[in-house]
Amino acid sequence: MRRLTFLLRPSWVILAAVVVAFAYLCFTVLAPWQLGKNVRTSHRNDLIAASVNATPVDITDLLNTPNSKDTEWRRVVATGSYVPGSTVLERLQRLDDKPAYGVLGVFRLADGRELLVDRGLIAAAEGTQLPPIAEPPAGPQRIEGRVRKSEGVIPGKEPMTQAGYRQVYSIDAAEESTVLGTALTTVPTGDRGGYLQLSERQPGAFTPEPLPQLDAGPYLSYGLQWIAFGVMAPLGLGYFVVAEIRERRRERGVPPATTAPAEPVPATSATSADPVATPPAPPKSNADRLADRYGGTRR
Repeated sequence: MRRLTFLLRPSWVILAAVVVAFAYLCFTVLAPWQLGKNVRTSHRNDLIAASVNATPVDITDLLNTPNSKDTEWRRVVATGSYVPGSTVLERLQRLDDKPAYGVLGVFRLADGRELLVDRGLIAAAEGTQLPPIAEPPAGPQRIEGRVRKSEGVIPGKEPMTQAGYRQVYSIDAAEESTVLGTALTTVPTGDRGGYLQLSERQPGAFTPEPLPQLDAGPYLSYGLQWIAFGVMAPLGLGYFVVAEIRERRRERGVPPATTAPAEPVPATSATSADPVATPPAPPKSNADRLADRYGGTRR
């Protein structure tokens, strides 16, 4: 055990603490973070793929089942009419890689319940200026779209009124209820309420956001990489510990160099052709031995 006392030096203790902390983060934070994203993305892709060829269902069927789960991306139809003066704009959007606004509105069903509807995107005019926004058609309408989960509220981004329109930074049914001063009915999606995103060529629709690419992304490989890093870090530390132990054993096995006293050379017999005796090399210091071992440069 005395041969391992060098591990108690501050440099080794700090190195071991860093390695242990890094491995702990790999297994408990970094790898689960990426693997969780892979699971959520794969689940989303499955829901989208299943909804492509599925027959749309009436929105009231979902509203009457409050404990419905996995309803996001499901295609639905709704019958009713748009509520006049209920337009809300979503700021900081992009359409064809240019500034745009999302246009939201309220759709009142035949039974009186009101839903938040995403009418789509409209390009900004002259850079970021607000373009003219047409009101949705009046009278009874039948619309088709997809169920979407509320995005939540962005901290520090409060609703505002500009250019005569109420504007928000995300689509959240609860926030829009407060902005509009009306009780909106949210579509059950499992963990939080949702809204209706209009499909193409629907009454009152602008350009809808495209469906996400059905690609799981690199999250699985990233998660496996973090697991590999968490395994390799302790192994690397063990390698350096073993290498240090072997080097210390080798040094203890080499006897210290002894130098016999040089015999004096008579002055009368010395000539210029005689070889000059070379004095013995001084013993190496710890810094010299470390430089030889690890390839450092002595200054």
